[in-house]
Amino acid sequence: MKAFGLMIVDKPVGPTSHKIVSLVRRGTGVRKVGHAGTLDPRASGVLVLCLGSATRLSEFLSTSSKRYEAVISFGASTQTYDSEGPVVRQSESVPSMEELQAVLPEFRGEIEQVPPPYSAIKVKGEKAYKLARSGKEVSLDPRKVTIHHLEVLKYQPPELVLDIECTAGTYIRSLAHDLGERISTGAHLANLRRTKAGPFTLEDAIPLPKLEVGFLTGKWERYLRPAADALPDLPIVEVGGENLDLIRNGRRIPASTGSDGMARAIGPDGDLVAILEAVEGGQEWHPRKVFLG
Repeated sequence: MKAFGLMIVDKPVGPTSHKIVSLVRRGTGVRKVGHAGTLDPRASGVLVLCLGSATRLSEFLSTSSKRYEAVISFGASTQTYDSEGPVVRQSESVPSMEELQAVLPEFRGEIEQVPPPYSAIKVKGEKAYKLARSGKEVSLDPRKVTIHHLEVLKYQPPELVLDIECTAGTYIRSLAHDLGERISTGAHLANLRRTKAGPFTLEDAIPLPKLEVGFLTGKWERYLRPAADALPDLPIVEVGGENLDLIRNGRRIPASTGSDGMARAIGPDGDLVAILEAVEGGQEWHPRKVFLG
């Protein structure tokens, strides 16, 4: 069937993000389903899925900031930077709260971070984790990421619970590993839950068992959110009549004086028609992404 919109899933620990996508494809009968930012199998929380032509929104959603609740365990570093991999370093000591508070500011703001060797980043066309599993040495370049917010929620040694908001592409496993190296006790990521992805929080997310019941009963559409919800920070331009026809054909429409940046074009039915971009000094809206046939 034809569907257009978003589905916000509370992914449990275990399945891959791709498996959730496949499950939604089967359950809805919608062929075009994609996610807007993967979650590792051992991580849980907010997974944003785009259905139908809403998959074209993924380039905007996947680059949005993410928020996590992370449990970091001190005293052991692992090959994979999480609790799944073999331990490569152990320490009998754990940091004090004072030591942690002294170094945590170094991990706020823009930082350079080396991704984990066991990651999906490609090295000469092959995924890093495949090279690592085959025993080959993996060398990944550091990349700049931004930690907008980092706060201690709880510390019960050896486990530290952090609230982290960061840019897309940040590896919380690397943050845990690097913090352990900085403290000199070693550390790894013990648990990770994504609490927010872009504008969507856990309150918006549907637990997977509840969603599966919806598939069985044929009532899954109640969990489909309007595509217009995807980018709430963009202003709305209401379109209809001739302007709607122009956008449908990929043509520009007049803009009010001083328009700039991007906006959401909303049709008479209240749904997303296009993502518009101001051009010609803000005198016209150019349809950058069109969601009408």
